[in-house]
Amino acid sequence: QVFSQHCPFLMGPIDCLVDVVTPDTDIQDTLSIFELASAAGIPCEVDPALVTALASNRTEGSSPEEDYKVSCLLLVFVAVSLPLLAADPASLYSPELDGHHNNVHCLAKAIVQLSAALFTVHSKNIETHLQEFLLVS
Repeated sequence: QVFSQHCPFLMGPIDCLVDVVTPDTDIQDTLSIFELASAAGIPCEVDPALVTALASNRTEGSSPEEDYKVSCLLLVFVAVSLPLLAADPASLYSPELDGHHNNVHCLAKAIVQLSAALFTVHSKNIETHLQEFLLVS
């Protein structure tokens, strides 16, 4: 916010670049724009640092198809675990913490960010996979 006030001539073009990104934009271009925007403090749909970390940690010897299946299975595991987390006594809201003891209030943000990064690495449609996640859960 302060940066936008002091350097609007610099932040304006970065904002415009972020607005131009669509799902049809090349993945490398998208990641470059999001990396620039993240460095400037602008929130992005996909965290470029997380995408880079996930892409660099691919298992050697495994095919991209296997990695994609593991990513899908991870979302299925999370979806199946949601009822168990909801029934956990630590999932009750605590006014002192303004949250939950097991941080379940952060789960939605984590699911969205992780799935966006995972399926960006695999060049798949994020929205479709999140809709499937909602159907499973």
